Amino acid sequence: MFELRRKLLKGGASAALLSPLIGTGLLAPSRLLAAEWNKNAFTALTVNDALKAYGSANAIESRDIVINAPEIAENGAKVEVDITSNIANTRSLAIFADKNPMPLCSAIEFSGPVLPYVRAQLKMAETTRIRAVAKTADGKSHVAFREIKVTLGGCGG
Repeated sequence: MFELRRKLLKGGASAALLSPLIGTGLLAPSRLLAAEWNKNAFTALTVNDALKAYGSANAIESRDIVINAPEIAENGAKVEVDITSNIANTRSLAIFADKNPMPLCSAIEFSGPVLPYVRAQLKMAETTRIRAVAKTADGKSHVAFREIKVTLGGCGG
């Protein structure tokens, strides 16, 4: 009982101390830095338009991008895909599903020296080829492909 009272008083005191900062805008959530959303790439209706909007229309095929995904997905509503890039200075990984209503499924940006690895659960409309696109710090794009057969559709019919 006393512990609950102490926690309540501590929380109330903290809120009272922080409320003037919130009122002045010093703790405004708009000050957070986030990557800008590439609306044109995510809303493109064809894979070529999505690749063009993403800036990877002329991506070079590479064996240094490893796609680990099932050959056959029993349910297109949840297809788990792992992607690793062994290309030096990879700064982003994107996943495209060619026959989806909106082909760009995911785009992850990295900063600094990290292992470019993504695990994503995709929703796939039908049997399709997926593309993993890796962009490097110098602006070059590399791509790898993998066919996934879907036995039960997940999105768009």
